[in-house]
Amino acid sequence: MKKSLVVSSLLASLVSVTATAADIEAGKAKAGICAACHGVDGRSNIDGYPHLNGQNAKYIVSSLKAYKAKQRNGAFAAVMQAQASLLNDQDMENLAAYYASMK
Repeated sequence: MKKSLVVSSLLASLVSVTATAADIEAGKAKAGICAACHGVDGRSNIDGYPHLNGQNAKYIVSSLKAYKAKQRNGAFAAVMQAQASLLNDQDMENLAAYYASMK
């Protein structure tokens, strides 16, 4: 009985992780607005705007969350705060997966 309970718990946790896993295609679909400043291919042609292609996904998510919480300031913070405010956590994960996949 204990063994089947442990297996059931493990399977349930795997299903929940899979359900919230980042979706690269969803990130690509959401990235259209990002392309204006960060480039269609994630390589910005504008000085001061970072390249996102190949960037670490955790870093992108962390940055977006900090902008959304208005904890990150700087020259372009107002623009990024406005953009990040439109994203939920899953959107951020998807965008991050998309840009991280561009190696």
